[in-house]
Amino acid sequence: MLPPRTSTPSKSTLRDELLAHLRADLDQLERAHQSALEGATHEESRPENSKDTRALEQSYLARGQAMRVAEARRAVADVGVMHVDRMGGDQPVAVGALVTTIEGDDERLVFVASHGGGSVLAGGRVHVVTPQSPLGRVLVGRCAGDACELHIAGRERVIEIVSVS
Repeated sequence: MLPPRTSTPSKSTLRDELLAHLRADLDQLERAHQSALEGATHEESRPENSKDTRALEQSYLARGQAMRVAEARRAVADVGVMHVDRMGGDQPVAVGALVTTIEGDDERLVFVASHGGGSVLAGGRVHVVTPQSPLGRVLVGRCAGDACELHIAGRERVIEIVSVS
């Protein structure tokens, strides 16, 4: 038996909440990158002999952190301009869609976004998936009333799309 429905959060509210999560991640990554940069240039990182690679290792870490910061900035920019216009009931699932699914007796709200997969929004009621995720791949392009088969870890799941908004 399905639990009683509660009001569905607006897609613009979900986008804003996801954006806040992504910005918080970006802030944390920027602090880690700054720390790695400081470690690479700190006086104590200078090599004491030809075998001492502390500064080199710190510079590799800083470079990796810089790449993560750049990706996080792209995520914030992409989600910030993501369209969340209301979709008609006959439109297929796409980025910006809020999808109600049923698997067995479990109803679930899924927000399809370009970034932030795995995030949980609206107090745990809405799960974010990206088109690259296994669930996102089977949902994108489908319409309300479609049933999707999802194969994960040798297990087959059947997910029905109840609505797309």
